[in-house]
Amino acid sequence: MKPQVNEQNGSSQNGDVAIDAALLATDAAATIKPATAVAGAGTGALVTAKNSQQFKMEILNMGNGNGHENCTFHHDLELDHKPPTREALLPDMARSYRLLLGGLGENPDRQGLIKTPERAAKAMLYFTKGYDQCLEDVLNGAVFDEDHDEMVVVKDIEMFSMCEHHLVPFYGKVSIGYLPCNKILGLSKLARIVEIFSRRLQVQERLTKQIAVAVTQAVQPAGVAVVVEGVHMCMVMRGVQKINSKTVTSTMLGVFRDDPKTREEFLNLVNSK
Repeated sequence: MKPQVNEQNGSSQNGDVAIDAALLATDAAATIKPATAVAGAGTGALVTAKNSQQFKMEILNMGNGNGHENCTFHHDLELDHKPPTREALLPDMARSYRLLLGGLGENPDRQGLIKTPERAAKAMLYFTKGYDQCLEDVLNGAVFDEDHDEMVVVKDIEMFSMCEHHLVPFYGKVSIGYLPCNKILGLSKLARIVEIFSRRLQVQERLTKQIAVAVTQAVQPAGVAVVVEGVHMCMVMRGVQKINSKTVTSTMLGVFRDDPKTREEFLNLVNSK
């Protein structure tokens, strides 16, 4: 039996404290001051944007309430759901690639293209495999207590990603530095963190920050610095077609942002041959 809701104050006669609290907060936020009250409403009248029962049912259906419940591909540090399995995605993706080939004026049934839709679908899933990975899985316990507080730098980590604006690759290298606070991270895990976020549809600016935030979450260091240098095929193959252009982005957190000498030391190490 569905809970009965009092339309005046949003309280539930059957009692669901958490949901009722959300209803009350919504009602409070919708309070209209006398100067803007609707015609016929008394001073301080409550006017809700939605029927309380309707809103309550929406809350019940929201699950974890982060607004991404129906997303297929969103899986990030702040989200707790993953996309469908790769096997489940392949048939629909292959059909889409087949339609794309036809739209280009090609014959999807000619010998060279018969298996292309399936190959392309598998390739795209591999290019975006980071959606199936999360920080905890990649770390796999490789965080160690160590009395070390000097800078750790791993530079020139190869990176391949997909531009989310044109679905073409961009690639380059990533350099990461951090100042430990009695915890260090297995060195290969820094490269794996790069893989988590680069193997998604991306923009380089967001990728840089995501890597820095992930290292911070992994070992809570005094600071993290990340520099990414990328070549974007959307600039090389199309548009302005500037073959030699490179994009450099950086994120500095903690002491790397606050202390110019620490930041300079990191940048000197990254730029040294």
